[in-house]
Amino acid sequence: MKNNRRSFLRNLGIGSGALLVNPVFGMTTGDSGESQDRTEENTGFIASDVFVKRNLTTDFLVAGGGMAGVCAALAAARNGMKVIFIQNRSRLGGNASSEIRMHICGASQLNQVWRESGLLEEILLTEAAINPQRCWEMLDYVMYDKVLTNPNITLLFDTSLYEVVRKGKSIDSIKAYCSQTEEIYDIKAKYFADCTGDGTLAALAAADFMRGREAKSEYNEALGLEKRDDITMGNSLLFQSTEHDKPMPFKAPAWARKYQFEDFKYRKIHSWEYGYWWIELGGLENIVHDGQKIRHDLMAVVFGVWDYIKNSGNHPESANWALSWHGAIPGKRESRRIKGDYVLTQNDVLKQENFEDRVAYGGWPLDDHLPAGMDDTSLSPFRSIGLKGPYSIPLRCLYSNSVDNLVMAGRNISVTHVALSTTRVMATCATLGQAIGTAVAFAVNNKIKVNALVGNKEKLKEYQQLLLRQDQAILNVQNSDKKDLALQASISASNESDNGQAILVIDGINRDIADGKLHQWRADMTSGEQFLELQWKSPQALSLIEFTFDTGLNRHLRLSGENGTMKSQVRGPQPETISDYQVEFYLKDRLLHKIEGKDNFLRKVAHSFNTSEVDRVRFVAKKTHGDKYAKVFEIRCYA
Repeated sequence: MKNNRRSFLRNLGIGSGALLVNPVFGMTTGDSGESQDRTEENTGFIASDVFVKRNLTTDFLVAGGGMAGVCAALAAARNGMKVIFIQNRSRLGGNASSEIRMHICGASQLNQVWRESGLLEEILLTEAAINPQRCWEMLDYVMYDKVLTNPNITLLFDTSLYEVVRKGKSIDSIKAYCSQTEEIYDIKAKYFADCTGDGTLAALAAADFMRGREAKSEYNEALGLEKRDDITMGNSLLFQSTEHDKPMPFKAPAWARKYQFEDFKYRKIHSWEYGYWWIELGGLENIVHDGQKIRHDLMAVVFGVWDYIKNSGNHPESANWALSWHGAIPGKRESRRIKGDYVLTQNDVLKQENFEDRVAYGGWPLDDHLPAGMDDTSLSPFRSIGLKGPYSIPLRCLYSNSVDNLVMAGRNISVTHVALSTTRVMATCATLGQAIGTAVAFAVNNKIKVNALVGNKEKLKEYQQLLLRQDQAILNVQNSDKKDLALQASISASNESDNGQAILVIDGINRDIADGKLHQWRADMTSGEQFLELQWKSPQALSLIEFTFDTGLNRHLRLSGENGTMKSQVRGPQPETISDYQVEFYLKDRLLHKIEGKDNFLRKVAHSFNTSEVDRVRFVAKKTHGDKYAKVFEIRCYA
């Protein structure tokens, strides 16, 4: 561990003879690894008299509670893993939480049908259905509820990772501290996930990581530099404001920055109910270790921009507006990137190659922010290059090339700086979290290592099929699950549209894919209920049936404080979705049992039941949330 600690100190730029101050224990540590206990001589007692130590063991440790971490923990737990989930805040969601309030962006920016599905879709559909009032804390609640109610997850809030113990090429355990309970956790696990964003777990484990912008010569990227540097994109701080029925004056603090009309040549002030992503700083500094300074500087920018809006005279229509919230935790874009078996590049993003080990996709533009941010308002704050279509992301970018049991998801995956400018957005990060959580569970259940999946073609395909079954979209991967008995059934329906035939529920594609075709059964319900039937030549032993409904993936679905972002959305259940339905199970025309579905608003729905021998299943669509058509993308049946 001493060698690992020295490596970590060197990674942080702490040279020989430097002291690392440990704020938890009140101790100083030199490069030699020797500790000097200052607490005992000052107070008469030692740290062990105060802090409670707890030893924990689990299958999977997930560090970091942003969208990637939430989806990683849920995916692993739902696939049978025991998960310990640590988050250094008291909220889940990271940049999407009520503490930062950035809306979740992703491939739907392509304005096609590429909205991410899977766990993220489930979270956002739930939030939209229960939160028409657009309260940010309700999104926090949705994630908290889904994590807390899963019996396989132990959630530790306000818990910060501070040490990693390695044995050979694997992590043996981590140590973390809970500030609220004064507990020190020593946690052993089979696998560890770095979803911290900053790659903190990887750095503490002395894993290989990258930082800064690459030279063109390294990966042959047209957008690379002539010479590499350590510069990153900066952090942003948001605000929100509310209109009142009377003038609301504002006086800026003395420490607020002052701005003039010319400072906003490249930064549009279009409305002020929601702040601006371009309130950005820190790219020219160490984005992690200069974080305190960067935050204070960003606070000065926030109040300076608001002072300009309110008091410059250029926006008189802001007279009745007042700040209702401002962030105190900056939203980060870039810091460390953990090296995997493959480094995704600009060329991969633009070529849109379907990697054999693809597990997710992205579609946000190549959106690189200038590092100076608000320190140089004479420059445009960003450079954005739109994509023609989505690109795939391989599993090899999601596990460490130097630590055998370390996986990662979020903005710290194995990509170049240029590729990060598209992979870093939260909807993409969420799908990467689902990919690694499922990979760990699949690997453990199949007694294979995650980093060996790529070389095992049979197991790799099984893993991809599991992701697809659990609604993770993968480019050009269709349902070929041999266990899915629906694929062996004949399909009929009471009604079907010309291009929405019943047979499409088993065509292997569970969403529209911008190919000009429908991939769903579609039946007009204006004349009443409609049904679809699956029938087998011989009885089948069934105990599980799964549906994938239409939830309007062609629209954005994301909570935002910005009114313009919310205009094209539906707050509440999505109108295309089947709300009420009935599933009937028959054997030789005798009704065995039925399942009632009511007030559904989810895309992926599964019903389990006692195993029954059946030869016919009828799905009856009774009601939608407003659409005149019953729409079902896929039906699966399992023994």
